[in-house]
Formats: sequence, C-alpha cells, structure tokens
Amino acid sequence: MESVLLVIHLFLALAIIGLVLLQRSEGGGLGIGGGSGGLGGLATPQGTASLLTRATAICAAAFFCTSLILGVLAGRSTSQQVSLMDALDETPTTIEAPVTEEEKIPEEIPSVPIAN
Repeated sequence: MESVLLVIHLFLALAIIGLVLLQRSEGGGLGIGGGSGGLGGLATPQGTASLLTRATAICAAAFFCTSLILGVLAGRSTSQQVSLMDALDETPTTIEAPVTEEEKIPEEIPSVPIAN
C-alpha cells in the first residue's frame, strides 16, 4: 500500500508542476494556456484560468493528504522506537586496535641534534 501511495504522490507532484506551468501569470510565464483563444479556442481565457486554478488546488490538496498519510505510515513502520535525539546523546565507544611489538613507541625517544 505504501508503494502505491508513493506512486500516486509522485504523479500528483508532476501534475502540480505541469498545471502551474500551464497557468498564465501576470508576468507572462510560459503562457501555454493563455493567448486570445485559450487552449485552442475551446474555452474563454477566464474559464481556462479558473479551471486550471481549480485543478491545481485539488491536486495540491491531494498532495498534502498523501504527504500526511505517507508520514504516518513511515512513523508506524519503524522497527526502532528510539528517537534521533536519544541516539545522538549516547556516547560513542572507542575501539582500540591491538598494538604489536614493532609498533610500540619506545620509552625514550632519542634526541636529534639540531644544526646551527
């Protein structure tokens, strides 16, 4: 079910992008839906604008709902019940690698004379 909702969510996002690009803004925008006839003369410019606005609002509301549902499903499907802040508060444990005899630092480090 979660994957079906995710696909619907993706299609809604693409539909919103397409609908917003089709709308004619005051600055011109892409102006695909604008012009004198509006979508090839099938509708008036005002009717086309209200149709695109209504379709965008419906897609946006559906997108919002699918976002909430996906968030709830993601919250329920977690196997760990530890919050992120609790996980960050834990002190990390240090792991030390074993040291062999060759890698040990000598007790006294021989001094190197400095040339003047």
